[in-house]
Amino acid sequence: MNKISLHTEGISDVTIVPNTFIDYYMPAANGAYVKVYLYLLRSYSSNNLEFTISSIADHLDNTEKDIIRALNYWEKQNLLKIERNADKEITAIHLTDLNGSCSNLPVYKAPDDDIDSELDELAVSIHTDETPAARQKYSPAKVTELTDNDDIKWAMHIVEIYLDRPLKPMDIQLILYLYEELNFSPELIMYLYEYCVSKNKKSPSYIEAVALQWAKEGIDTEEKARLATAAYNEHFSCVIKAFGLNRAPGQIERQYITKWVEVFSFSDDIITEACNRTILRTQKPDFKYADKILETWYKKGVKTMADIRKLDDEFAQGKAALKVTPITKQATNRFNQFPQRVYTPKDYAELERKLINKGL
Repeated sequence: MNKISLHTEGISDVTIVPNTFIDYYMPAANGAYVKVYLYLLRSYSSNNLEFTISSIADHLDNTEKDIIRALNYWEKQNLLKIERNADKEITAIHLTDLNGSCSNLPVYKAPDDDIDSELDELAVSIHTDETPAARQKYSPAKVTELTDNDDIKWAMHIVEIYLDRPLKPMDIQLILYLYEELNFSPELIMYLYEYCVSKNKKSPSYIEAVALQWAKEGIDTEEKARLATAAYNEHFSCVIKAFGLNRAPGQIERQYITKWVEVFSFSDDIITEACNRTILRTQKPDFKYADKILETWYKKGVKTMADIRKLDDEFAQGKAALKVTPITKQATNRFNQFPQRVYTPKDYAELERKLINKGL
């Protein structure tokens, strides 16, 4: 593993964490990425200017891929610049001076391929399939102009109550983005935060992910959002009931349910039928097994319960056709390979007479 030299600007001989980093960069970052950045600051302050990816991984109890992923993340955020050799190995890292200028303050956006650990399957699917383009940062003058709106003021006040803390600059930027660019009404913004907080999700990345999904589905009013979230709760409830679970579905399980509803477009009764058959065959709530059943039905064009009954009938008929009726065959040997004579009562009487005469 090659050694990496570290260079920096504007950091003294003690470990100083710029307030700009704490206020603007740290809240949106994965905790593991923050650890890597702090390690770089510490390394410079202690004159540890040469190290390897492996040494950082060992020190932070992470994998080398995790460290590289973190460095790439901070490079995208313009907190550092990375030099690479012809083999694309990192050879040098330049830390940006955050104290000198605020011109590079981040515009909050959801993570790219680096998914925050707080995101659940909804955010994962959004950021995996389609990463939103970077949006503009609202200037102080624009923020003042928009927040003078009484409806926005009230929405921000309610959001503060939901988050149980004062709004941070990144919160305000996100709320204005929802209002200005996604055209969310103040009522829809308030319900968005209410819904996310009810799931114990307060991270801006998760909230934005849900908002983008709603916008993609054409959910533009509070009423539509309530209907959509209620429908999802019903889907989860029907699976929980069918499988006899006494808990909420986990992340992977929720991904399966979302797939059955969004990709396969199956109704709750079809999903329940698959769950029931899974329990009968495996004696346990096996989401993977149920997924195989539903995928088979999807590929066969199942839309209704009647389609499933039709498939069952076709399957039963196919099994019946495979059954072979045993054929009784007369054994063939040298004694019965010729046609056999059939005797009548008259023949038996004549035979008896001949035997009697012979005996006399």
